Amino acid sequence: MIAAESKQSNADLSTIKRGPIITALIIGAFVAILNETLLGIAFPDLMNQFGVETSTIQWLSTVYMLVIGILVPVTALLQQWFTTRQMFLSAMLLFLVGTIICGFSNSFELLLVGRIVQAAGTGLLIPVMMNTILIIFPPNNRGAAMGMIGLVLMFGPAIGPTLSGLIIDSLSWHWLFFLVIPLVVVSLVFGFLYLRNVSDITKPKVDVLSILLSTIGFGGIVYGFSKAGEVSWSEHDVLWSIAAGGAALLLFVWRQLSSKQPMMDLRVFKYPMFALTAILMIVMTMTLFSTTLILPLYMQKALMLTAFSAGLTLMPGGIVNGIMSPISGKLFDKFGPRVLIVPGLIITAISLYLISGIGLETSKGTLIALHVILMIGISMIMMPAQTTGLNQLPRHLYPHGKAIMNTMQQVSGAIGMALFISIFSNGTKSYLEASSNPTAPEEAVQGLVAGMQGAFQVAFYIALIALVLGIFVKRTKAPEEGAEDGQTRPVMH
Repeated sequence: MIAAESKQSNADLSTIKRGPIITALIIGAFVAILNETLLGIAFPDLMNQFGVETSTIQWLSTVYMLVIGILVPVTALLQQWFTTRQMFLSAMLLFLVGTIICGFSNSFELLLVGRIVQAAGTGLLIPVMMNTILIIFPPNNRGAAMGMIGLVLMFGPAIGPTLSGLIIDSLSWHWLFFLVIPLVVVSLVFGFLYLRNVSDITKPKVDVLSILLSTIGFGGIVYGFSKAGEVSWSEHDVLWSIAAGGAALLLFVWRQLSSKQPMMDLRVFKYPMFALTAILMIVMTMTLFSTTLILPLYMQKALMLTAFSAGLTLMPGGIVNGIMSPISGKLFDKFGPRVLIVPGLIITAISLYLISGIGLETSKGTLIALHVILMIGISMIMMPAQTTGLNQLPRHLYPHGKAIMNTMQQVSGAIGMALFISIFSNGTKSYLEASSNPTAPEEAVQGLVAGMQGAFQVAFYIALIALVLGIFVKRTKAPEEGAEDGQTRPVMH
């Protein structure tokens, strides 16, 4: 962590200038998200260069989310020990080191190490950004604030695949990382000059056992699911990993509930809307992450599109998602979550059902349209659901609530990717086993189509579960408005 600054407690928010703080955080988060979306399109090229299968290459994304999922619970504690500025600068330095390692890697193993270091930086950064927003914006303005941030952050996914395809077709995949380095440096300089602390530094006791249990728990479960996608669900490694992870998580939950100063305060689940939206976000994240992985693989391996063409196909959906984020935020502030979340879930379910029926004869225009519809639905769900759940928490639970939400999203995303890759691979394998001529090139392509259709059929069923949950979401009133914690919220300028 960056060298210690003077201890601060009960940071004065009355003179906070939101603009420079949010700008510094957004630049950092944009760089991290842009880098994540750059890599997906490159998977087919990386598979060819390193001679690995789909189940192996997916570890570049799975380990990224696994590390974030392991690290995010600790950020609730770290944010009470270190200032916002220290957390941000440390996160971006880690991300810079990881990006350099990735750029100069010449093997799959070294690239994987670089991704782990990058993920460590991202795991520190994302909770800091979201917790800062919850602190410096009053509840009635958070929807619009989250929407504007969503607009900026969604610009990365919008241009990422297309930019990645252009780089891969023109240069090499190493430049996906080299071109990010200047952006990381700019983010570091901007954060160093303008970022100031907004959190309360209380320096609670460090619970080493809780950190160990959460690492084993989340790590074991994600590793087990990911390994299952690589081998099979009946393997002893898979079963023991999931069992050990589950046991460690149960012990972790027991310790948090019995501790006076829990590392991750699970009492946030006593707030019903937080609990409901957390489950909803798990279901949606599983669907979203798997979609962003399977569609590029399908387009390049089955439809034989170039990396640049596949990126262009995904670009309109990303742009629409970015445009919809501030619109959804303003509608959320005015009408509440239900008018957005329920229609969004219906749109998402319909689009997934239609995507599960696409084949080799499907035109690129149809694929673009279906992806745009899917992104519209998702943009109506994600930010409103998160804001609804977090709005119900008192201020002292913001770091814990956001850490829990982020952890569950990252872990469910990693599990979702492993699960859907497993469905995709097994569907392809089953088709070829039943084929009379499995070695024929056209049959190999049809096998990919069958695997993709099976994966999206499961995604459709998961979306229906989310729809049932979404019906029960309603507007929440922030506790600080009712003076639940006995404190008056400072006036913002």
